[in-house]
Amino acid sequence: MTTSHKSSSSSEKKVEDVEQISVVEFTPQQERKVIRHVDWRMLPLLGLLYAVALIDRTNLGIARIAGMEKDLKLYIGARYSIASCLYFVPYILLQLPSNIVLRILGARLWLTVCVVGWGASQLGMGFVPTWGYLVLARVFLGVFEAGFFPALVFIITTWYKRHEVQKRLAFFYLFSIVLGGFSSIFAYALTLLQGRAGLGGWQWIFIIEGIITIALGLLTYMFVPDFPDKNRFLSEEETKIILTRVEADRGDSIPDEMTTAKFVHHLGDWTMWAFALMFMCATMPAYAVGYFITIILASMGWGVRDSLLLTAPPAVFGAVCCFAFAWISDKTRKRALLIAIQTLLTIIGLLITAYGKQHGVRYFGLFLTNGGASACVPAVLAYNANNVVSHTKRSVSTATIIAFGGIGGIFATTAYRQQDFPRYLNGIWATIGCQFLMLVLVSMTSYTFIRRNRLCREGKIGPLEGQPGFFYTI
Repeated sequence: MTTSHKSSSSSEKKVEDVEQISVVEFTPQQERKVIRHVDWRMLPLLGLLYAVALIDRTNLGIARIAGMEKDLKLYIGARYSIASCLYFVPYILLQLPSNIVLRILGARLWLTVCVVGWGASQLGMGFVPTWGYLVLARVFLGVFEAGFFPALVFIITTWYKRHEVQKRLAFFYLFSIVLGGFSSIFAYALTLLQGRAGLGGWQWIFIIEGIITIALGLLTYMFVPDFPDKNRFLSEEETKIILTRVEADRGDSIPDEMTTAKFVHHLGDWTMWAFALMFMCATMPAYAVGYFITIILASMGWGVRDSLLLTAPPAVFGAVCCFAFAWISDKTRKRALLIAIQTLLTIIGLLITAYGKQHGVRYFGLFLTNGGASACVPAVLAYNANNVVSHTKRSVSTATIIAFGGIGGIFATTAYRQQDFPRYLNGIWATIGCQFLMLVLVSMTSYTFIRRNRLCREGKIGPLEGQPGFFYTI
């Protein structure tokens, strides 16, 4: 494998021009060594940060049953749903601007700002005196978390080849599922601080988790790398290997300049909007489980302690499904078929949760729902990432898709209404409707990509995505 590359002699080894990069050859052993180095540098900390982001976003449900509902009078009207929902307004609106700032400031600095900012917001939630201040703190949480997840996905997809991406994204999600499940146990331990310093147990959840997040934000600045062409932790030769692999895989190892014309052109690609709707459909059941699993378990007759502890087993099952599906998908290089299977698993789980006659049966339904939904989120992100060429399109598509994931969160918080307690049938059927929409969209994109690949191979259309030798992954 030989592709023209260049690497500067500066400490950041910034590559300015793809045409001037020197030729590099490497053995499979060298390649595996470099990838392991990148994996160990990036995945553990970024996975931990993603897990903390999801925990900080969804621990409202845990705090609710730990005394917050009574102290802040969240039982009045739709206060809880509003507090949950308003987080997503800035989260959705700031996705695209955040990715533009990411390109300007670099990954390390921008992620640090995001993590420390949402940690401070989380800490502040531990001291809110009224429901209104809680809503304000949730809005600030949405502001800072808006920039994190699209930046994380964007960064990962620039370091790896197309069919290596889903396992890495699944690792993040797996990390978050496992820690998210056991975070309920940790949260229960924090509620035992009830009365210390005159604070309620639910307040200690936000305070301690906020402090942990801020500390991780400081570690982010020290250890998270920037984009491949600007990294500081690889040698010059190792950097060339990374850039060679990406260039040979899809021809976009070097960032291209964002222009208004490119921005508008990328927004005109209907498949990007299809992926955005697919991600919305994928996140709705994931958010529903995150926000309401403890409440659903409490409705089955379990107390606060047992409801919190029983969230862990479905989370572990979700983690296993997430990584198993990701491994199969990367191994077979199939995306759409496995997304369809995961979606069907989610539908079956939702139906069992809704209509099971016994509590144990309904609990089993939560396992299936969590398994399908947990696997589907990284699968949709990988399906999109595999079919995008250029940093500018990747930046626009990633931000747009994750913004629609926030819309899925809004649907989840508003569809599962207080008046539908304890079975939440309306919310479950709304979620099932989204899953059927997912199946339609997967079919449409698959048909389109199969047709374009065939026409390109027959020479009836030009290079796909303007990149000779590129074919869509289905």
